Amino acid sequence: MASSAEHRNVFLLATCQALFNSTTILVMTFGGLVGQMLAPSPGFATVPVGLMVVGTVISTVPASFVMRRIGRRAGFQIGATAGMLGGLIGAWAISIDSFIVFSAATMLVGVFQAFAHYYRFAAADVAGPVFRPRAISLVMAGGIVAAFLGPFIARSTRDSLDGLPYAGSFLALAGLGVLSFAILSLVRIPRAEAEKAGKAGRPMSVIARQPAFIVAILSAAIGYGVMVLAMTATPLAMVGHDHSVDDASVVIQWHVLGMFAPSFFTGSLIARFGVQRIILTGAVLLIIHVGIAVSGITFAHYLSALFLLGIGWNFTFIGGTTLLTRCHTPAEKAKVQGLNEFLVFGTVAVASFSSGALLHNFGWQSVNIGAVPVLVLILIALAWMRTRPQEGIAPVETDPVDTDREVPAGS
Repeated sequence: MASSAEHRNVFLLATCQALFNSTTILVMTFGGLVGQMLAPSPGFATVPVGLMVVGTVISTVPASFVMRRIGRRAGFQIGATAGMLGGLIGAWAISIDSFIVFSAATMLVGVFQAFAHYYRFAAADVAGPVFRPRAISLVMAGGIVAAFLGPFIARSTRDSLDGLPYAGSFLALAGLGVLSFAILSLVRIPRAEAEKAGKAGRPMSVIARQPAFIVAILSAAIGYGVMVLAMTATPLAMVGHDHSVDDASVVIQWHVLGMFAPSFFTGSLIARFGVQRIILTGAVLLIIHVGIAVSGITFAHYLSALFLLGIGWNFTFIGGTTLLTRCHTPAEKAKVQGLNEFLVFGTVAVASFSSGALLHNFGWQSVNIGAVPVLVLILIALAWMRTRPQEGIAPVETDPVDTDREVPAGS
């Protein structure tokens, strides 16, 4: 049974997840529209969103090793500070009509993302083996709050500054960064003894050959990449198909709800049916999303397709994260998680940059159809893993975590 300390830390991390996801929703909802407003060409509209992901990609590995050295909490607060600066600079960029400065601002938000995406791994750090899948999914469930908070902030602040559309939303983003910094000061995350001792563990080449590692990477990277490819293009596609910005905001809201509402039970489903079945279900749901998305451009088509897209992402991403924690020992955590995040968000960066150009040049249907071949890769990898069960999987618990002990202030 999970201890009170485990529940407390998971709750605080889930709260921070809600704030972080709200900033992501703000950028995903308005980043392409602001980019279209400031960009020299419509084809560059989603570049700021793509650069946000670039900021994430180039920061993920350094973030992992920074947190190994100074502790999770201090690293998370560095990320929150970057988010605050990104929001302030984003608002300023709109006021001076600068596409380049706005792009730099979204890159800073990407640095915030790089650190904040480790919240789910921090949940694994504070939980014992039995509670771990549920702890990861509960932290991800913080996104449910973001599904309502993010769009509410977006709508209520979009025109709050006269003559500066969307600038108020980026000032609100800065405020979310400040609030995250404050809440993170209450989190207590112990550091494993092997991690503090600086042990290296197995070579990365050995770890990366594990079937479970390969499936974990493909599941998280492809699931996230397909989700961002469609999500980034959705507001632009909807406005282009004569839907209103508010309609697009509602679709994104339900999409985010689909992303995070299942998190209340994804961990339990993994425990009951196994992580491979949950990843498989997620991949199938993403394929169904494609079918709905290409069958029409009504509000109902967008709403149902994006909702299923969110659920499919939840199963593939949480499933991949859970599987990854079984592929490394505590001593190997920093390098394995850092490589995972780099590969996942490298894929997301490609999807973000491709989304606007694909939509502009080939249309909404092509954006979605292009996702099918890579989704089939997940199915192939799962079938291959079933032929080599448990091969090379690290011990589940080689360095027990004591979440009840006092933790140094820097952790």
